[in-house]
Amino acid sequence: MMSLLLVSSILTVLIAIAHSWLGEKYIIIRLLRRDNLPKLFGRDTFTKHTIRFAWHLTTAAWLGLAAVQLLLSGYFSGLFISRAILIAVGITFFACALLSIIFTRGRHLSWIIFLAVSILCLAASF
Repeated sequence: MMSLLLVSSILTVLIAIAHSWLGEKYIIIRLLRRDNLPKLFGRDTFTKHTIRFAWHLTTAAWLGLAAVQLLLSGYFSGLFISRAILIAVGITFFACALLSIIFTRGRHLSWIIFLAVSILCLAASF
């Protein structure tokens, strides 16, 4: 089981990287060039930032799942695994909050929930 989860976590990291890089290169750039995107807050800027943020949020979530897979693989048996998993989840949600804040300049309010989940998971890990 150890090697299965190790390979699984490596594949998850690889798909996350490919998802962000290829998606940005072949989908997002072309999509954001469109002139018929919904105009929220008077312009289409918020829509464009939200599309980019949501796309890369998936990557952040997959990287967090890769960390959980790696922790469950057994290679870290000396660690208190449930604490390490809570920390991995907390860091993942913190990264999601940062992505939301950066890409949407804080206008997409998901960052509040992502940050709350992050804080709660990290607090529960102690």
